[in-house]
Amino acid sequence: MILNHIWGLYAHPKTEWHTIDRNHESISASLSHILIIALVPSVCMFYSTAFIGWSIGVGDPIFLSVNSAAMMSIATYFALVIGVFALAYLTNWMSQTFGAKPNFVHALELAAYTATPLFMVGFAALYPHPWFIMLVGFAGLAWSIYLLYTGVPILMHIPEDQGFIFASSVVTVGLVLLVAILASTVILWSVGFGPTFI
Repeated sequence: MILNHIWGLYAHPKTEWHTIDRNHESISASLSHILIIALVPSVCMFYSTAFIGWSIGVGDPIFLSVNSAAMMSIATYFALVIGVFALAYLTNWMSQTFGAKPNFVHALELAAYTATPLFMVGFAALYPHPWFIMLVGFAGLAWSIYLLYTGVPILMHIPEDQGFIFASSVVTVGLVLLVAILASTVILWSVGFGPTFI
């Protein structure tokens, strides 16, 4: 069932990782999970930027035009989905270095379920104040990293000491992907694809 692991990843993550490992769903189940969860930040960002307005310091809220907010939300959605797939591909590629023998589905499950708390942070955009989003974002990031460190040894079937090093490598790759997405955003904005404020 789609989205059936979300509660377990928050309530009892190690047990849930073992359940995910035992049941190894198809690639379509992981893909469905990613496609649905990636809607959370994209839709919430669209609504908050077009209809609520962002409060940055003193002054009136800042709004984007509906077209601009829609374009940015669609771009965010595709960037998130592509980012998860890229992380899964690189995780699968790196796994051979650590003696693991997973297939791409294992790596995709790890990337998809690890990214879930970060994507759920998107709900914070419905209260668009930078300090609030930053606090919720740090909490989501911390839980995603915890899930990664607990999930790698279980899904990749490697000892915990190797799992720690492997997870640290995945975090590094994730940060590189994040910087690449941010750099792409800056480049696109500089060539005329920036937001339109109203």
